[in-house]
Amino acid sequence: RAGIIPVTPLQQNCSLLWCTKTMRGALVDPGGDLDRLKLALEKTGVTLEKVLVTHGHLDHCGLAGELAAEMGVPLEGPHRDDLFWIEQLDEDGGRWGVPAKSFVPDRWLEDGDTVQVGDLTLDVIHCPGHTPGHVVFSHAPSRLAVVGDVLFQGSIGRTDFPRGDHAQLLSSIRDKLWPLGDDVTFIPGHGANSTFGEERRTNPFVADPRYG
Repeated sequence: RAGIIPVTPLQQNCSLLWCTKTMRGALVDPGGDLDRLKLALEKTGVTLEKVLVTHGHLDHCGLAGELAAEMGVPLEGPHRDDLFWIEQLDEDGGRWGVPAKSFVPDRWLEDGDTVQVGDLTLDVIHCPGHTPGHVVFSHAPSRLAVVGDVLFQGSIGRTDFPRGDHAQLLSSIRDKLWPLGDDVTFIPGHGANSTFGEERRTNPFVADPRYG
């Protein structure tokens, strides 16, 4: 199951994913508002097993290291190419007036890796473009993907940040996300959920003119 808890002034979608059999779960992109996240764990009765990070921007992972340390759980992700973003979190936090602290993940993730949450296995897909080390977490059996800032309902991630790459982002979406299936619902980093099929049909940035 999945729940969404918006955090930070940037209203970033932190996702709580959990295995209903074991009631063990992961928080994906806990960028801030840790009290709100702990409350969500209490309310759902989920035991936090790990913290997952899609990419190194502060609204997604500013307090991920703090949360993992406080809860005594491992932190996994993103891909190593986002190290430079994570190393400057303290500085970026000060610049934006948002609490943020640099960290070192317990495990960097590569394309094709898997992550265990309870009895669930999530596939890791490296989708560079918004940031060079951005990863997506996909759970094929429940037709769900957590895509961070790669793709949004009706839009795509910004590529005007350091080491962003517009062409690479489009290729990540078309070559790595579309093949997962039109019926896959995705949770973006901001805004409402959508499906890959809907975006293939209607998203002005990546719609396929031959589609539908």
